[in-house]
Amino acid sequence: MKNGRMAYYITAHGYGHGVRSCDVIAALNRLHPHIQVVLVSDLPVEFLKSRLNGAHNSYRQGSFDVGMVQRDSIRVDVAATLSRITDLYRHKKRLLEEERAFLKAEKIDLVVSDVPAIPIEAAHAAGLPAIAEANLSWDWIYEPFAENDPRWRPVVEQFQRGYALTRLLLKPPFSGPMSAFPTVKDIPLMASPGRSRRADLMALTGCRPDRKWILLSFTTLDWDEPTLRRVEQLDGYEFFTVRPLEWNRANIHAVDRQRIPFSDVLASVDAVVTKPGFGILSECVVNRKPIVYADRADFIEYPVLVEAIERYCKNVHIPSEQLYRGELAPALRAIETRPEPVETLAAGGAEIAAEAMADFLS
Repeated sequence: MKNGRMAYYITAHGYGHGVRSCDVIAALNRLHPHIQVVLVSDLPVEFLKSRLNGAHNSYRQGSFDVGMVQRDSIRVDVAATLSRITDLYRHKKRLLEEERAFLKAEKIDLVVSDVPAIPIEAAHAAGLPAIAEANLSWDWIYEPFAENDPRWRPVVEQFQRGYALTRLLLKPPFSGPMSAFPTVKDIPLMASPGRSRRADLMALTGCRPDRKWILLSFTTLDWDEPTLRRVEQLDGYEFFTVRPLEWNRANIHAVDRQRIPFSDVLASVDAVVTKPGFGILSECVVNRKPIVYADRADFIEYPVLVEAIERYCKNVHIPSEQLYRGELAPALRAIETRPEPVETLAAGGAEIAAEAMADFLS
């Protein structure tokens, strides 16, 4: 029987990181209920709890990277990102000492990171093993900026030095090169299929079952009033968002993830409109849902994810300018005639990751 205490650090860059990490923690709760997990993140606690119900999980606010500063779910602000990450790393010495003290005080036995580097360095300073689970690393994401702006180079190197201290990286499909990590274990997809709950969604929202159901999978999306009116006039479709994204429209329904989990909303719809992101792609693959995907600039991960979308999902690309104008009809009509993907991917990565983490504990 495995015992011990684990501090699990999750970047607040996007909900996809939280979804993936929670899938692994849920597997840990199920397979090794005597392992206690402290989740450390600036992601909303209610979101994390909506993915977990383990009695041995606790939650602590904390932020140790900035990811990419986003204007909305698609557009990033490179200059603001550099400013924020530079400011964060000015306080690195204090953050390291605070985390080292936390790890000691809480009698933590293992640190897991998805995928800030400072907690890995704090674990090393405390004499504890640290592992990572991630499909990207911030040194890889930031490297193209460093090639054009020397102010980014120290940032990239800071992350590389931190990642080099890990004992193990658990690396799922759709990943970057992750060359800063000394030891890598490839694992399958970590997502699990949701449960179709169309009757519950109809009762909750009053949506019509005879229309096509479309999930707008964004945390934020800058649609103005004319755009919303244009979407509202689309005949034959019901649209769903998951809060915090919410509009008060006749055919756009915001769902509380506390009442119906995101994975079940996704399993209930006919197609998904989204940006290419690891979490949503993984869930669409395991639920075999078509994807209408938009452009994503200034993100080196984008072509890796698009290649995976084209291999494993029924898909259509929508230019970002059309998405921002709410001109969804051509892409939604096109997705219906796209061929089904030939290739599939095995799941079960969450359980494999959970066992790999448990192996570091007594």
